[in-house]
Amino acid sequence: MARLTQVSDAAASPEAAALFTAIKGKVGMVPNLYRVAANQPAVLTGLLGLGEALGRGGFNARTREAIALTVAGANACDYCASAHAAISAGLKVAPETIEAHLAGRSDDPRTAAILVLAQAIVAARGMVADADLSAARGAGLSEADIVETVGNVVANIFTNYLNHVAATDIDFPVISAGKAAA
Repeated sequence: MARLTQVSDAAASPEAAALFTAIKGKVGMVPNLYRVAANQPAVLTGLLGLGEALGRGGFNARTREAIALTVAGANACDYCASAHAAISAGLKVAPETIEAHLAGRSDDPRTAAILVLAQAIVAARGMVADADLSAARGAGLSEADIVETVGNVVANIFTNYLNHVAATDIDFPVISAGKAAA
């Protein structure tokens, strides 16, 4: 059971209601994560704005979702594992690839390098070793790629932690992030 209110349409402030309308227009529903964030519309606005800004970066949707799954796996966030597995499936990512991304793995060398760096960022709380950056550069990641990886990791840590605090009810087919560590 959720520990923070998942704001209903009827209880939404005018600002949150306007954001809900925009979210419904894009995804057809308001995921419970956004309903929790709507307890403080400024937080919901920031969360949505960060996601939109990162969507204009150099990484495509599949790469951003791979990072989201890796971070969800590293942080054992079942809500985000479930949401991003559903989004990835909608992007035609194979189930075995989704499972690999949850564990921080990819058969694609570039994506693998990004996911290894993402895992290092989470594990080191951002204080990655010089060797981590050398490995990323050696795998062909530019400084822009490294910065964009950090941005995507941070955005997903935000949602992971909010879901952990709130115990957000999962409104997607449930995927256990814990399976990734096994």
